[in-house]
Amino acid sequence: MVKTIDECFFQIQNGANIKQGDVDDGFPITRIETTANDKFNRDRMGYAGITDISKYESYVLEDGDLLMSHINSVQYLGRTVLYVKEADETIIHGMNLLRLKARRNIIDPSYARYCFYGHSFRSKISNITKKSVNQASFAVKDLKQIKIEVPSLSEQDQIVKILDGIQNLIQMRNDELSALDDLIKARFVELFGDVVLNDKHWETQEFSKVTDSRLGKMLDAKRQTGQSSFPYLANANVQWFRFEVDCLNEMDFNEAEQKEFALEEGDLLVCEGGEIGRCAIWHNQVQPCFFQKALHRVRCKQGTILPDYLAWWFKFNCENNGFTAIEGAKATIAHLPGAKLKKLRVVIPPLSLQNQFADFVTQVDKSKAAVQKALDETQLLFDSLMQEYFG
Repeated sequence: MVKTIDECFFQIQNGANIKQGDVDDGFPITRIETTANDKFNRDRMGYAGITDISKYESYVLEDGDLLMSHINSVQYLGRTVLYVKEADETIIHGMNLLRLKARRNIIDPSYARYCFYGHSFRSKISNITKKSVNQASFAVKDLKQIKIEVPSLSEQDQIVKILDGIQNLIQMRNDELSALDDLIKARFVELFGDVVLNDKHWETQEFSKVTDSRLGKMLDAKRQTGQSSFPYLANANVQWFRFEVDCLNEMDFNEAEQKEFALEEGDLLVCEGGEIGRCAIWHNQVQPCFFQKALHRVRCKQGTILPDYLAWWFKFNCENNGFTAIEGAKATIAHLPGAKLKKLRVVIPPLSLQNQFADFVTQVDKSKAAVQKALDETQLLFDSLMQEYFG
């Protein structure tokens, strides 16, 4: 049965306009980032500086409420999370997120959450989106007219149970990967100590003394001919210790540029912007392949430093404020320019210990590869069922 959003929800409203702070003083209140990563993040809320909740009782979240982003970057519009109340908590629904309350004799909130992530619904959100310079939005009146498929409540319940089961399996696989990374991290600290404080008093060297590094090619869309087009890595393709290479963009590289920007086995690709320092080691996943200016290509000098050690040196620094001085307290987006990268001081433990660590990483990576394969297969199943159920 097809119904409009208006028929499925008896309330769709924006949140309370209350001044927020970051200090735990007053009642927690939702922000746009509360819905990051497609889940309700209790650690990403602000605090409303009020002591009398009575004026805002109509904005207090209730179990089963859906929160939808309606003012955001285009790709995040329509992002929806389900609020599941814990104990006796009181959380205020804040501005820039719509709260949708389901008519539960028509639609299950859990079913609605999955429906809102279907391709069909996302396309309809795109059709009502109004873009501006810094953000995009859509009107509630337009949202209410969107039509969705609403089967019987028993069918909804069955779909939710199937999708929840697969999502639980996906989460379990991700937890396994995190546990294996924690194992490597523990071994890193055991061998090398705190490399931010250098508490084992290893030798340090300037980055440029132990590596050769350079930024990639600047993308110039106007100069692209397609005559010598090759795939390249951008910032988004480099995740921690892995690459996403399924849908690489291409740009022109002439003969000289092919030599200059080629990737080779063992190259370390390091993000220059965003999450600076995020990196992965290249193992010729795609050949030939090149890299864009948002990335540093780092080549370790033999006999001094190994890529496996250096990759985790970056990871440890990122997790322990090792790059705080570089990022700058007021920077909107952090950057690690080539000149600053070259001047970083790197802790250089004995090569024998680095080799021990590299061998350990190789063994753990075999387990990670098996888990990642299982995760990819489970994600593919989930995606195919989402397509089947919601289009």
